[in-house]
Amino acid sequence: MDPLFEELDCQQTRLGELSLRRRRLMQLDGRQIYEVKLGDDFLMSSLFHAAETKMAEISLAMVAKSDLTVVVGGLGLGYTAAAALADPRVRSLVVVEYLAPVISWHKNNLVPLGNQLCTDPRCRLIHDDFFARSQDTDQGFDPDFPGKKVDIILLDIDHTPNRVLHRTNTRFYTPDGLNELAGHLNPGGVFALWSDDPPEKAFTDLLESVFPEVHAHTVHFKNPFTGGTAENAVYAARTDK
Repeated sequence: MDPLFEELDCQQTRLGELSLRRRRLMQLDGRQIYEVKLGDDFLMSSLFHAAETKMAEISLAMVAKSDLTVVVGGLGLGYTAAAALADPRVRSLVVVEYLAPVISWHKNNLVPLGNQLCTDPRCRLIHDDFFARSQDTDQGFDPDFPGKKVDIILLDIDHTPNRVLHRTNTRFYTPDGLNELAGHLNPGGVFALWSDDPPEKAFTDLLESVFPEVHAHTVHFKNPFTGGTAENAVYAARTDK
């Protein structure tokens, strides 16, 4: 039987100590979960990914065309990327991940979705800074195709627009930052953002100052630790067609 707790990897990064842990939860009949921590901060858990999956589904439903090109900012445990790849219309998907160990976990099969993502010929994992690439509309997100515009951009990096992993990320959540991001999208393209908090009017208003169509969704999911439910937000914004 697997141990109740196991640290699968722990490395120092520019943002602090990053660790991957695997636990068995006896209160959930021995269910095995994976967790990622940055310092003392919990970044993600395989137990809670409903909103990340919903973000991909909402965005894909907003784009009617086929042969879709998708960019995912933040690899995490891979749930957003996997949900996007489940749509057969997706022709290519590039994941931009700042923390190199996270990519290694997937390539070395340390996380449940690693093999699925790494063997899908449509999917590529790139070690780079999503926010720096967003500022550079000449280069774009795909180093193999500089300046190429895409149909969908899905972002799951910071906790919320107001609680960021690094202070330099705050520039992205401004009119200038969002206008730069919009410049990477094809006409009718969609930008979607996951947030750990319920929808906030201030950020919805900010999106509406840049995009002509904006939706703020509340995603409810069960929390087995509390016995109740929790909420995340998914913001989805579309450019002019």
